[in-house]
Amino acid sequence: MYDEVVCPVCPHHCRLKEGTIGRCHARTNRGGKVESANYGKLTSIALDPIEKKPLAFFHPGSKVLSVGSFGCNMACPFCQNYDIAYAGENHFIELRSATPEKLVEIALDTKSEGNIGIAYTYNEALVGYEFVRDTAKLISEAGMLNVLVTNGNTELPILEEILPFIDAMNIDLKCFTSEGYKSLGGDFETVKAFISRSHEQSHIEITSLIVPGLNDSLDEMEEETEWIALIDPEIPLHITRYFPRFKYSAPPTDIGLMNELKEVAEKYLHHVLLGNV
Repeated sequence: MYDEVVCPVCPHHCRLKEGTIGRCHARTNRGGKVESANYGKLTSIALDPIEKKPLAFFHPGSKVLSVGSFGCNMACPFCQNYDIAYAGENHFIELRSATPEKLVEIALDTKSEGNIGIAYTYNEALVGYEFVRDTAKLISEAGMLNVLVTNGNTELPILEEILPFIDAMNIDLKCFTSEGYKSLGGDFETVKAFISRSHEQSHIEITSLIVPGLNDSLDEMEEETEWIALIDPEIPLHITRYFPRFKYSAPPTDIGLMNELKEVAEKYLHHVLLGNV
């Protein structure tokens, strides 16, 4: 009988007994080793405009093959993709299976439709980082590009495994307080370290969804954008309007407030974009 093992992927460091699943719903203890439970198991695949990731300054006008699985290591009550983020494998009647080699084949076949590569998105891709790593390596070898959409709530040794192959990222910066991150099941310092390291080697853009009562103060936006500017004032920031989803029924973010937040952000950053307005 194997003892408990500790998952190294994110700050939760789940202690897993044989056959049990971590809080992300996507990692398990198999034979005394923590492995991905969602490797090659897709819930979504679509050819999207790159701007939907959102990436505004990375090959604008192109398309990218977006793939997603299931699971997430945070617990945002306003999640837009809660049906796959909060679900484990047994939740789905049918999952599409795909090897990294098959995804490369599909990506190459869609080049004629404007596809530049693969985006790992929809759920939190890094709870199954092994599949991202293996696929991204082959995509790079095929001369195509890799895009990661992530919450950044991942430990740096895991990031180092994929970073050599990732050309661009959109990273969610959910709020700018430790208390806020704790309420969402994440770790503020981990996300900040992830952003800082990613910028050293990849094109990054940041998204902040403005949720009433969580991160909608002008002071917090000032602190956030001042910090981003210390890394690089050229980093694009997408300030995105919240709409009611999942467990949150608060009205959508006020448009006037969105514009005020943009004005604050522009004091520090050169590229500030409003989303969902």
